Amino acid sequence: MFKIITHRPLWFNMLVAIAAVFLLIFLFLQSLQYFTHHGDYLRVPDVGNKNINEATALLNKQGFEVWVQDSVYHDTLAPLAVVKQFPEPDASVKVNRVVYLTVNRAVPPVIEMPNLVGMSFRNAELELKARGLKLGDTTYTPDIAKNAVLDQSVDNKTIKPGTKITMGSVVSLVLGAGIGSIEMPVPDLFGMNYEEAVTLLEANGIIPGSVIPDGTIEDPGASFVFRQQPERYNDNGNLNHIRKGQMIDIWITNNKPVRKIDSANIDAPNPGPALNEY
Repeated sequence: MFKIITHRPLWFNMLVAIAAVFLLIFLFLQSLQYFTHHGDYLRVPDVGNKNINEATALLNKQGFEVWVQDSVYHDTLAPLAVVKQFPEPDASVKVNRVVYLTVNRAVPPVIEMPNLVGMSFRNAELELKARGLKLGDTTYTPDIAKNAVLDQSVDNKTIKPGTKITMGSVVSLVLGAGIGSIEMPVPDLFGMNYEEAVTLLEANGIIPGSVIPDGTIEDPGASFVFRQQPERYNDNGNLNHIRKGQMIDIWITNNKPVRKIDSANIDAPNPGPALNEY
């Protein structure tokens, strides 16, 4: 073979080498076009909202590879439905192109319940939306903090912040309605059982305020009220008035108190018991 090369003129060998190089380049380009399907394009079908198995079968049949890129959760879509695809539907791409899919999760993710108490209604609504939770019923109760969240509940049960719930849960809110415009006489709670006093206040739209125990209270539910603020009567013996949404602080004790009556003025209204009147 080397004799053949050496016995030929140099210019002939150079022409043969150049021709061989061009032939190799031509063969390479032809094979590259074959393997890459140069000039062959497909239109990406729309697989949105289809089940992942159905979408995969359709894409594979039309010459695409499928990769599940991510998963999200939307309670308005069916489990394992395609939420997003890339390339977009109707895009023209080469054969064997990978189509990336984002799929709706089959099981809702578990999240922590945020603390909405004290927020304004608007901020609470935005917080629920950001956490993937739904706003349920909103009810109002007399309170000085108008439109502020006073309580949060799921399935009619108060839910504490940090409690594990599923995304998409419905959260109901109790909001402050502000202070009422109509004044009413301050109720007389003296001598009442604590639970009875609280029930009376709530029935009249008055908020139970601070509860101050007299020493050690064995059973708060069985204790008795011996003082309140504001009191039923003022220093002049006139009725004090209160509005819905305002608060009354109460003092409680283990033993039922007995009100002292001034024998010299037995018909006069009592301005309220002192701390030692029990």
